Amino acid sequence: MASTGQGGGKPGFGNQLIMLLAFMVALFVLFDNDIRQGLGKAVGVALMPLVGFDGGYPVITLACTGLIMTLFSVSVRHLFIDWISMARNQRIMSAFQKEMREARSSNNTYKLKKLTELQPQMTAQSLKSTQAQFKLMPVTMIVIIPIFAWLANFVYLDLSSTVFSVPWEFNANMRHSNLLPNWVLLYSLVTLPFGQILQRVLKYYSFSRKLHDLNRRSGDGSKEAGAEG
Repeated sequence: MASTGQGGGKPGFGNQLIMLLAFMVALFVLFDNDIRQGLGKAVGVALMPLVGFDGGYPVITLACTGLIMTLFSVSVRHLFIDWISMARNQRIMSAFQKEMREARSSNNTYKLKKLTELQPQMTAQSLKSTQAQFKLMPVTMIVIIPIFAWLANFVYLDLSSTVFSVPWEFNANMRHSNLLPNWVLLYSLVTLPFGQILQRVLKYYSFSRKLHDLNRRSGDGSKEAGAEG
């Protein structure tokens, strides 16, 4: 049992180390001007003709670039994460926590003892689903960081005018900051709703296809049972 636990712990440590290195590289790239500008110029060779619009429509450029990044990251997560299994684990964990609360409130020591013995397994299963999402972060960051580097070049170096209007401020400047740079806030305002909608659509498609397959198998099983009868 001890060897199993140690063997199971090594991959988790390796994944955390990879994620930590990815974050360190990301921070290094984003905060080092020379590296960020060089990386941004390289990526700009493709992005500037595609979504740069010669700097004439910076808000549309931010929106289009954000949609590209969101489409990529959400699609990668959808392809490599089993949303159905994750939903099943969430339902099981929710039911388990409910039973734990009921056992504590009713002072059912026997049931509480049994549930406590199962708790490490439940926690491990929940962490497994979470780790599957974190494993994909270095992959998506390889694409997202260079694009962000180009956006920084686009806003701070390429644009002659960075003033834009929003309902709460008519003369906002992309280069000014409110906790975060305004261009990052504007990017998030445009892309976050799109990401949520796209993810929900893809999840709905996955669940609908799974339900269709289950219904088809159930129908085939009923036909076979009828034929045998």
